Amino acid sequence: MHICKSGNVLFTNSKGGHCINQHPGQGTQQQKKRGNMQAKFAVVGHPNKGKSSIVSTLSHNDQISISSRSGTTEKAEAYLVKTTTSAYALIDTPGFQRPTKVLQWLQQHAANASERAAVVAQFVADDTCQRQFPDEVALLKPIIDGAAILYVVDGSRPYGAEYEAEMEILRWTGQPSMALVNPIESEDCVDEWKSALAQFFKTVRVFNPFDADFDKQVELLQTFSFLNPDWQPSLSQVIEDLRQSRQRQQQESVQILVRLLLDVCSYQYCQKVLTHQQAKASEALLHKHFSNWVAQREKEAISELLSVFAHTTTSFSLDQIDTPPDLFDVDQWFAWGLNKKQLVSAATLAGAMGGAAVDMAVAGHSFMLGAIGGGLLGAGSAWFGSGKLLDLKVKGLPMGGFQACVGPIKNRNFPYVVIGRYVYLYRQIARLNHADRRALNVNADDFQTAVDNLEKNAQKTLHKACDKLIKQKRIDELDEVLSALLTVD
Repeated sequence: MHICKSGNVLFTNSKGGHCINQHPGQGTQQQKKRGNMQAKFAVVGHPNKGKSSIVSTLSHNDQISISSRSGTTEKAEAYLVKTTTSAYALIDTPGFQRPTKVLQWLQQHAANASERAAVVAQFVADDTCQRQFPDEVALLKPIIDGAAILYVVDGSRPYGAEYEAEMEILRWTGQPSMALVNPIESEDCVDEWKSALAQFFKTVRVFNPFDADFDKQVELLQTFSFLNPDWQPSLSQVIEDLRQSRQRQQQESVQILVRLLLDVCSYQYCQKVLTHQQAKASEALLHKHFSNWVAQREKEAISELLSVFAHTTTSFSLDQIDTPPDLFDVDQWFAWGLNKKQLVSAATLAGAMGGAAVDMAVAGHSFMLGAIGGGLLGAGSAWFGSGKLLDLKVKGLPMGGFQACVGPIKNRNFPYVVIGRYVYLYRQIARLNHADRRALNVNADDFQTAVDNLEKNAQKTLHKACDKLIKQKRIDELDEVLSALLTVD
């Protein structure tokens, strides 16, 4: 048995697994008290219907093997999801391989309906059956041991009578059950599946493990609680724990962004040289080192963010994006950060420009705010800055020689660019289900809209905070305003 910890949730399985975010070491006594009421669900069905994907999403575990190849799950694997004060188990099982022959065996050994559950248990314990039907024995054993049934089908493929043997076998167990229709490629056949499944299962739900958001996952857990009334208190506590965990994930994400902003907006790189001429000659190398450090610091922050949401195997790429991936491509800063009009508004709300100056600036239709080399003309230039993105500063040293330095970045849009990129990735990661193993890509999104949607006081707080970041001043109110930006629809 492997036990791991991450943030706020313990997660265990027999092969080694991954943890979703909960605080370990809490609620032990409560879990013991509820030991006989802990919910267990066996996820069963035909091969390649998304059973492992559903287990991965609901357990927040991206280390569960998922493949389009039939038979990826070769034996039943139990995943115990422990929240702060409760827990429940998901059991990933092999797919049915020979259900018709298994049903024939069961029918030959049961005289009437009252014997069916006992005959299924006999089938699981029989040595010959274990050799002839290893997959069916593996998937039925946890059900015989008390697990409820989650029967998974592919809603993008037509219903067929061959599935009825599987469903009949499950009905013989007498265990609480529900069916999940997983529209793997489309919803073309969902309705016919719902109609057929209703003949065998009291509860039928459509659930796509790749796009089910947090609320849909919670809704499904709420449905689970009705399968066995004894499980309702425990599962209700699981749901409450997960909601609190979600809030902590958002708070931790804010702190990661705060640290990132403080680091990249204050970073300076210096190198000692012998002569003033050497200092000038080293400028390109200094710029390269500076930009590499800032880019690496951003990647580290995103890696931290992935860890907060327990995505340990998810890849992300800053190289495959629609807009150039270079954080220092200032031509793209109006896409990632604030646009021209918003920058003028930021200057006003931060108290750096008066209303008359803003009116004069906005009146010019070709505002020409874009290039760092140009900057704003007139009243706005003091706010937006001018000159190169990184100026070389050279000063003499008391013991002889010189020190050449670049940074920090003084451009007013830079902190907004860092925030905008982070906010977009946060929204992707927070929405990303653990069954989805695709690489994350970065692209400009609606950060500017998110800023506009902030209340005026929040906008003012944001703009003053970014002004202080550029000026290397102490900031006390950054957490609160960033929390308003780090939301998931």
